[in-house]
Amino acid sequence: MNRLNHLLNFVLLGLLVLSQSCSTESAGEKATSTHVLWYDKPATYFEESLVLGNGKMGASVFGGVESDKIYLNDITLWSGEPVDPYMNPEAYKFIPEIREALANENYELADKLNHNLMGKYSQSYAPLGTLFLNFQHNGNVENYHRELDIDKAVSTTSYQVDGVTYKREYFVSYPDQIMVVKLSADKKDALNFAVKFDSQLRFNTSADNDLLKVEGYAPYQALPNYHAGDEEPIKFDENRGTRFSTYMKVESDGGNSMYTDSVLTVSGASEAVLYVSIATSFNGFDKDPAKEGLNNQAIAQQQLNDADKKGVDKIEEAHIADYNMLMNRVQLDLGETTAPELPTDERLKRYFSGAEDKNLEVLYFQYGRYLLIASSRTEGVPANLQGLWNPHLQPPWSSNYTMNINVEENYWMVETGNLSEMHRPLLSFIGNVAKTGAVTAKTFYGVDKGWASCHNSDIWAMSNPVGGFGEGDPVWACWNMSGPWLSTHLWEHYQFTQDIDFLKNEGYPLMKGAAEFCLNWMVEDKNGNLITSPSTSPENKYITDKGYRGATLYGATSDLAMIRECFLQTIQASKVLNVDDEFRAEMEQALAKMYPYQVGKKGNLQEWYYDWEDAEPKHRHQSHLFGLHPGNHITPDETPELAKACKTTLEIKGDETTGWSKGWRINLWARLLDGNHAYKMYRELLSYVDPSGNETQYSKGGGTYPNLFDAHPPFQIDGNFGGSAGVIEMLMQSHQNQIDLLPALPDVWPAGSVSGICARGGYEIAMDWSEGKLNSVTVIAKAGGSTKLVCQGKEKEIELAQGESLTLEW
Repeated sequence: MNRLNHLLNFVLLGLLVLSQSCSTESAGEKATSTHVLWYDKPATYFEESLVLGNGKMGASVFGGVESDKIYLNDITLWSGEPVDPYMNPEAYKFIPEIREALANENYELADKLNHNLMGKYSQSYAPLGTLFLNFQHNGNVENYHRELDIDKAVSTTSYQVDGVTYKREYFVSYPDQIMVVKLSADKKDALNFAVKFDSQLRFNTSADNDLLKVEGYAPYQALPNYHAGDEEPIKFDENRGTRFSTYMKVESDGGNSMYTDSVLTVSGASEAVLYVSIATSFNGFDKDPAKEGLNNQAIAQQQLNDADKKGVDKIEEAHIADYNMLMNRVQLDLGETTAPELPTDERLKRYFSGAEDKNLEVLYFQYGRYLLIASSRTEGVPANLQGLWNPHLQPPWSSNYTMNINVEENYWMVETGNLSEMHRPLLSFIGNVAKTGAVTAKTFYGVDKGWASCHNSDIWAMSNPVGGFGEGDPVWACWNMSGPWLSTHLWEHYQFTQDIDFLKNEGYPLMKGAAEFCLNWMVEDKNGNLITSPSTSPENKYITDKGYRGATLYGATSDLAMIRECFLQTIQASKVLNVDDEFRAEMEQALAKMYPYQVGKKGNLQEWYYDWEDAEPKHRHQSHLFGLHPGNHITPDETPELAKACKTTLEIKGDETTGWSKGWRINLWARLLDGNHAYKMYRELLSYVDPSGNETQYSKGGGTYPNLFDAHPPFQIDGNFGGSAGVIEMLMQSHQNQIDLLPALPDVWPAGSVSGICARGGYEIAMDWSEGKLNSVTVIAKAGGSTKLVCQGKEKEIELAQGESLTLEW
């Protein structure tokens, strides 16, 4: 009975959070929403469109009146084909020369030699095509409204022309793998429209009974837009590359439907439902999509047939139920708001001017969760730099997996935000990368144990250092530490789920492989400390005491921080599983010998082996602070001197930086227990930015586009995910058998409540607070065990059985 009471208390607290949020919205005639993005005009730019997705198929809806435009994507549609990991089989032979140059402090020579440790570029995430819905409207448009309701993952567009109200409703279903567009007019026979398709890829269209069919294929090569060589960047071959099929069918109430080779037309209808089915031939990272691919035509046809039989009402019902099962797990209320109801872009501009809008802060947090659900549900294919949504044939940075921060940042809130299932695409992708990475370790680095991965990857799980075989700059091309960073996600997943089978069969073997590479890659410096050589610090350059500006060095702090975290976690995992005593001892001995952190003359945490100056003191990357976040071996309590040095580093860097970097700094300031500074960065992340297309603007700093996409600029989705993660870090942090409640609560959130967020150890938390003080907390144990709750100077030890909950008045 006691356990039942606890569960009831937890449910009631969750309902309290929801009711508080609802009461805030109903306080005025039109209160600001925590779950709806809306606008009073159609989108002109991609960064104004409203995006939908089911983890595989993506749609960016513009909501035009005479012509509606919908960009289509499929997360498995990339350029290229399986990578040859043996692309540079003798690269490792240059390692001794580079190490010798570094030992002689000849950094210029080391930089030149490092060009030999480069392979091919990654491939690019491709835009599938554009759907056009053209309407016959004559007259003035009134009462235009378009919105995205992230409580339902449904977008709508409505307006009036000549007294007729037209409405469109769009959603992309995960259970039925279909996109649906419902169209209606409130006057009989007033609905007239035509559907057309276009693409930057190779394609043809045809009519087949009551279907409009598109068949096409992606390029077998799409080099980055920063490629400087003479080689043709985009290459198509009808016998190579990933195939795609897009099949469309319409059902109308009244009127007539007609299909030609390129157009689907509906005339004189009152209502219509357009089904869009997409499939590709992608069959895994190691399968040729042209010769060993899936039957994309059969899959697209089957999805359409099944949808037709099921009917739109049941499809929508299943879509919303599936989505709500994930989205509704977490509720957040940050207290009363006085912000007026405005279109979301105007609301963002008002907030940018310094005005209060707590519900916009909640909306942005939940929008991050929405985007992750929409872009991360395909095995082996994680959310990329743009999540799932990309209109460019040569997108910024190939819209690939940039692994020196970006793909990892995408998943910082996947466990804390109670979306653990969305972690699977990344976790399974790591297993793929480890396979090519075993070859990379041998051929590029001369290491016969474990696996290595570097700066970039793609759907083909490439792991090699990039740079076009010497074309690139070592400052970004030659970094090789993404293996230990990626491996931390395996341990994170175990810590939150307590899934021992996952750890034993999948997580630990991959963690061990990453650790094995690191053990065999490190060498001793002149004092007998273990270091990496050669190394770089992601995308940043140093200035030596002799004035040389370079990238290649030995013992970069970020390398050693990631290796430390990898070793510490792998040691813990081996203890949990009670395996590999000898290997564990090797890691423990290596940890004791590693070159220690150094505090520089400015009080900062040194980024370089020596106390050198940064070529860019305010550089966007802060990789050497990895031990503070996302790692946790630097903490204010356990390592106060190092935490203080991290703080000084952030102060030197300043707050003006790109979108994803602001997302990282929110989390770093939260780990330093400075909620007010974390909140300052959160506000700055929501700075309004005009759409910028494909232009990279490092100097202007990051922010948010009208559709709440993160502006690097240009668009990168990692800032959205990093920002959402940062909100949870301000409200709750968890480490070794301890859950810290409200550790970095900013002054501007004196009252609020949250439910459904998750802590390490397999716990789910709900709590409410007022006047900056915790009132009550409810803990549910998903796995069972003991932990310590800490808040504002008070500690309470608790022990719960699996499924048991406990509510405490604080």
